[in-house]
Amino acid sequence: MNGGNTSQRSGQRSGFDRIARLYRWMEYLSFGAALQRCRTRFLPQLRHCHNALVFGDGDGRFLKDLFTDNPKIHADAVDSSVSMLDLLNARINRIGAANRLHTHHTDALHFIPQSPRDTTSGPYDLVATHFFLDCLTQPDLETLIQNLTPHMAPGALWLISDFRIPPNSLRLPAQAFIRSLYLAFRLLTGLRTTHLPDHETPLTQAGLTRIAQYYSLFGLLATEIWKRP
Repeated sequence: MNGGNTSQRSGQRSGFDRIARLYRWMEYLSFGAALQRCRTRFLPQLRHCHNALVFGDGDGRFLKDLFTDNPKIHADAVDSSVSMLDLLNARINRIGAANRLHTHHTDALHFIPQSPRDTTSGPYDLVATHFFLDCLTQPDLETLIQNLTPHMAPGALWLISDFRIPPNSLRLPAQAFIRSLYLAFRLLTGLRTTHLPDHETPLTQAGLTRIAQYYSLFGLLATEIWKRP
């Protein structure tokens, strides 16, 4: 449940604008560095990528680390929160990578993928959605996947970090905890989603295969890489 992930139309004010400047500290107070470790877990596997599409990166901590680790990559960043995009742009400016970033203030479902701006001029070879898909309803998630996969290059990667319900003795406590997170974000941002959607089924149906996964925080957090054949 990252910054700016609500389904807002371009030109409307996102509920995440209200918490943008506090979000980083809210995250650290709740989870420490666990969420950021999820975002950056597979950075070494992304060093061959050139054209990234990133949804809901909030204040830009993932993109900062991605640009630092891979000086060749360019990225489109999509977010419905103006305040989050301002923080993201400021963070990327501080590392001197503004020429590799293009931001889009729009709803994820209304974003029209464009040809990336670097010399390869090809489709995206990386899509990143960190703590973003959990803010979508199941139909919206399926629509997003259908919209994006035609714009992914052969062999492109989809990097996902998200909450999950572990299939063990922690299942019931995890369900209660995630319900409390949804309630908190509903009160703070107006988020309407109430439960975790299933991303595995529609990604598999779209022809992608999961090639790497990592669980943390007793299985409550998952980071995955999916690959288009």
